Amino acid sequence: MASSDPTGNPPPPAVPPTSWAKRTGFKPRLSGETNVGHSGQIAPPPRLDLEAGGLTAPLPSPPVNGQHDKVRLVPPPSDKDEAVRKKREGLPAQNANGGGPLPVSRRSESVDALPQTVDDSAFMHGHSLMRYELRDTPGLVPIGLYGLQHYLSMLASLILIPLVIVPAMGGNQDDISQVVSSVLLVSGLTTLLHTSFGTRLPLIQGPSFVYLAPVLAIINSPDFLKQSGLSFKHYMKELQGAIIISSGFQAVVGYSGLITVLLRFINPVVVAPTIAAVGLSFYSYGFPQVGTCLEIGAAQIVLLIVFSLYLRKVSIFGHRVFLIYAIPLGLAITWAAAFLLTEAGVYSYKGCDVNVPASNMVSAYCRSHLSKVKHCRVDTSHALRSSPWFRVPYPLQWGTPVFGAKSAIIMCVASLISSVDSVGSYHASSLLVASRPPTPGVVSRGIGLEGISSILAGLWGTGTASSTLTENVHTIAVTKMGSRRAVELGACILIVLSLCGKVGGFIASIPQVMVAGLLCFMWAMLAALGLSNLRYSEAGSSRNIIIVGLSLFFSLTVPAYFQQYGISPRTNLSVPSYFEPYIVASHGPFQSKYGGVNYIMNTLLSFQMVVAFLMAFILDNTVPGSRQERGVYVWSDPETARREPAVTKDYELPFKLSRLFRWVKCVGL
Repeated sequence: MASSDPTGNPPPPAVPPTSWAKRTGFKPRLSGETNVGHSGQIAPPPRLDLEAGGLTAPLPSPPVNGQHDKVRLVPPPSDKDEAVRKKREGLPAQNANGGGPLPVSRRSESVDALPQTVDDSAFMHGHSLMRYELRDTPGLVPIGLYGLQHYLSMLASLILIPLVIVPAMGGNQDDISQVVSSVLLVSGLTTLLHTSFGTRLPLIQGPSFVYLAPVLAIINSPDFLKQSGLSFKHYMKELQGAIIISSGFQAVVGYSGLITVLLRFINPVVVAPTIAAVGLSFYSYGFPQVGTCLEIGAAQIVLLIVFSLYLRKVSIFGHRVFLIYAIPLGLAITWAAAFLLTEAGVYSYKGCDVNVPASNMVSAYCRSHLSKVKHCRVDTSHALRSSPWFRVPYPLQWGTPVFGAKSAIIMCVASLISSVDSVGSYHASSLLVASRPPTPGVVSRGIGLEGISSILAGLWGTGTASSTLTENVHTIAVTKMGSRRAVELGACILIVLSLCGKVGGFIASIPQVMVAGLLCFMWAMLAALGLSNLRYSEAGSSRNIIIVGLSLFFSLTVPAYFQQYGISPRTNLSVPSYFEPYIVASHGPFQSKYGGVNYIMNTLLSFQMVVAFLMAFILDNTVPGSRQERGVYVWSDPETARREPAVTKDYELPFKLSRLFRWVKCVGL
C-alpha cells in the first residue's frame, strides 16, 4: 500500500504504553513526532511488549482522536486462556458442558475500569492476578491464615521502632516489652478503624519510620541533655504530648479537605525522593550496629538477601515461602544459630562480667572481648522471663502527657511527610485490589482517620504516631492477598496477642545486633519502594531525572552540613556515635536571638526527608512539565464513582454513614 508521505518513508511507529501508562492514562507520543520531546527525553525504538507476550505495531489506518491504533502480534489464545481472560474481565463464559454462560464476575459492575497488566514478575501487577481481592470473603479459615501471613510478613515494620527508641530513652527490657504490647494493640485497633471508616483499603496501620528521626531528635534535644537522671517515662510523656498535637493537626488537614488541595501538588516525582530519603537517612545506625557482632549481623543480612532475591521464586504448596517470610525466617535461623553458639560456650569468657563497664575492667583480655560477650550472646536479656502472661496496655499508662511547642512543631512537619507517604500508598494499593483508585474525598477521609489513629497512639504511649505502612503495598503485591476481611481478622489476632505479655517480652529479647540487621534490610526496601513511585511518571525525562537527583543528593548533603556544623572531631559527646546526627539543635548553623526558632530550624533542616520534600516539591511545581511527564496521580471522579456499583462497594462507609454526612464532602466518595 502506498504511503501518503511524499518522501515515501513510512511514519515512525508509536511508542507502546507500559504498565504504569495503562493505569495512569499516559498517552504515547504520536506517530510522526520527533523522537526528542520538549523534556529532552529520547523516545525508545519499537520493542517487545513483554506484558502482552508479543510485538506491538501501529495499524496502517488513519489515527483516531489523534492517536494511531495498535495491533499485538501474538499467537491466538487457547480455550483455557480465553476462559481465564473472560473470567478476569467479567465476561460471560461457557461452561464445560457447552451450556449457558457462567456467572459474571463482580468486576463487570465497574464501567470503564482501569486497564490491568498480566506481568507476574513486576512489582505492581493488576488485581486480576490477586488471590483474594478487596471484597472477597472465601471463608474463616483461609482469611485467618492469610491475615496472619500478612502480619508475619510485616513483622519487622511493627516491632523494630520500639526496639530502637526505648533504649535511647533509657528504658529497660521490661519497658520495651510493654511498649511492644502497646504497639500491637494500637496497630490492631487503628487498622480496624482504617478498613472500616478510612479509605477501606487493606492497609495496615502502625509505627512509621517517618517518625523515627523526629523522635530521636526530641529525645536528644538540648533541654534533655542538660538534665541528668531523667527517667524513661519523662521522655515518653514528652513524646506523647507532641504526637497528640501533631495528630490533631493531621486530622484537621484530612477532614477539612485541605489535603485535596495538596493533592494537586503532590506527584510521584515529589513522593519518590521523599520516601527514599527516609530509608537512606539511617545509614549511620545500620551497619555500625551490625559490626558489634559481625558474624551474627552479617549472616542475617546475607540470609535476608538470599531468601528475598535468590529464592524468591521457590514455591512450596503454591506459596513463595522464602519471599513472603524472608524476615521471620532470617530472624529465626540467625537467632537459633546464635543460641547454639552461646550454649556451646563460644562467647563465654571466664572472669568477664558483661554488667561491668569496660572502663572499670582490670583485665585487658575482658576489655577486648566485652563487645562479643555483650552483643553476640542471646541470654543477656531477661525480658521474656520477667514478662507476665497477661497484660492489658491502657491509655496514659506512662502518666499525663507533657505538651511542648517546639517538639509539637517538629512532629507536625513529620505528620505532613507521613501524609505524603500515605497518599502514594493509597494510590498504589488501590491499583492492586480495588476497581478504581479512590476519590479525593476518600483520600481526605483516610488522612483524617490517620490523625485520629495517631491520637490513640499518643494516648497509649507507643513512642511514635500511627501511619499507613509503606511496606504494606509490597506485601500485597507479593502475597496477592488484598482481602479487607483478612486484614481485619489479622488485626483482631494482633489485639489478642498484645494482651499476652510473653509476646512482648519475646520480641523485646531480640538481640540488638539482629535488630540492626533487620533494619538494614527494611530501610533499603523503604528507599526502593519510595523510588518505585517514579513508574507513574516519565522516568526517562531529563526534567524528572534532574529533580529526583537533586532532591536525593541535597537530602544527604544539607543535613550533613547541619549535623556536623560546630562539632570538633575530638569533641566528647554524651550520646553514642549513631545518635550524634540528632543533637544538631545544640550546635546548628541557624543562630538567632530566639532559641525556639533555632531549635526548630536546625532540627528540621537536619532531617533528610524534609530537605528532599522541599526540594522536590518546589522544583516539581515550578519547573514546566506536561501532566503525563510529571506523572500526576490519577484519582477517581466523585460523580462518576457514585454511578459505579463496584466503586461504591469498595469505598463507601459502612452502615450508610455517608448519608448522614453528605454536607461533609471528605467523608463520602
